[in-house]
Amino acid sequence: MSEKSSEEQLLEFLYACPVGLLECDLAGEIAMMNPHAMQHLLPLAGPRDASNLFAAFEQHAPELRSLVAAYKPALGKICDGHRIFVDLGSGRRKQAPQVLACTMVKLGIDRLMVTLSDISQQVVQEERLRQADTWFATLLDGVNEYAALSITPDGHIASANPCFTRQTGHDYVAVIGHKLSDVLHSDTSGGDLRLEEQVEIAQRDGWHLQEGWQQRRDGERYWCQRLVVARADSASASPSGYSVVLRDVPRREAAAEDMRRLLTCDHLTGASNRRHFSEAMEREQAHWRELRHSLALVVLDLDHFKAVNDTYGHPIGDMLLCHVAQACAALLPPRGIFARLGGEEFGALLPRFDLDQALNLAEEMRAAVAELSIDTTMGKLSATASLGCATLGEADGSIDALIALADRRLYAAKRSGRNQVHQPQACAA
Repeated sequence: MSEKSSEEQLLEFLYACPVGLLECDLAGEIAMMNPHAMQHLLPLAGPRDASNLFAAFEQHAPELRSLVAAYKPALGKICDGHRIFVDLGSGRRKQAPQVLACTMVKLGIDRLMVTLSDISQQVVQEERLRQADTWFATLLDGVNEYAALSITPDGHIASANPCFTRQTGHDYVAVIGHKLSDVLHSDTSGGDLRLEEQVEIAQRDGWHLQEGWQQRRDGERYWCQRLVVARADSASASPSGYSVVLRDVPRREAAAEDMRRLLTCDHLTGASNRRHFSEAMEREQAHWRELRHSLALVVLDLDHFKAVNDTYGHPIGDMLLCHVAQACAALLPPRGIFARLGGEEFGALLPRFDLDQALNLAEEMRAAVAELSIDTTMGKLSATASLGCATLGEADGSIDALIALADRRLYAAKRSGRNQVHQPQACAA
């Protein structure tokens, strides 16, 4: 047999490579990919075009198109290890999310080389390390300056150390026997849990840590790290009480905000990303199961958005998405979360909202979108949106059923003429 040509050897290498490799143009049209890339793309694409990189990732990483469009040099690395958090549906919801690392390199005026690798286990390990680091830093950093208390199962203070007085201004002896929640006043307007809710999570998980604004006796606010740990009782399945640690810590605003934005925000619009939204839904679902607070979901889809991109171009389409996100996010209550779920679809998670409240807010969003006007070289661009609402109670506590119900109502709004909020009481869901 004759020796293999260099082209054949190259093809063998590409197909045997343990990471996904593909080549495409700047519009995302794939010219070549190896089996590993195909293995990643096909499940994600679903009914969408698997031969186009951006279409395949539209629901999971719509920012890829924007990253390529924003990269102006003729050659170079567009992104390196960009993380894509993948949700493949209900069959995987209770497992750790699949995470792909995407690297894109511009090789020519209309040529991209892309690698895809599964880093799910690495991300799980990183999360565990972050939790461990936070745990030990809380207990050991500044060990002489933390307020330590023990509380009974019903939240009454059983003991406190002198640092509790120095930190809060409350006499650590006089507070014994009082409810800790009556002594400590926290600012929960930003979505932080109340002490009672934090205790319930500690009862379930063993511990819970959060940072937020706390108030001293004289009314001064300070940034406080609050750790609640359940104390085990071998004779009972329920905790015998809880240990509470309070630390007055610097807020580290710039670094913390940069990291928060990187992990939770959509690259294009600044709204929450799909991963953060999914995590918030699961967290609120746990609260719903334990506390039975109402929880509503609003889904919003821009009408005829493909025509906007086709007529005005993707940069104008991106501008419209940003305006929609800003207009709708401004209407949310303090604990609400507004996210870009993919393409032109957005979602609003509304803790402690019932269906009527969600419908009212959805109508405000619809009106806000209809009022938008963007100046373009082809004249003014306006838009409309269709919306659907549902509550977790209607879905019997299932996130999948909640999303499916809200989606059905969204598409009912589209079938009824678009630019409207579907009213569930008007016809059966």
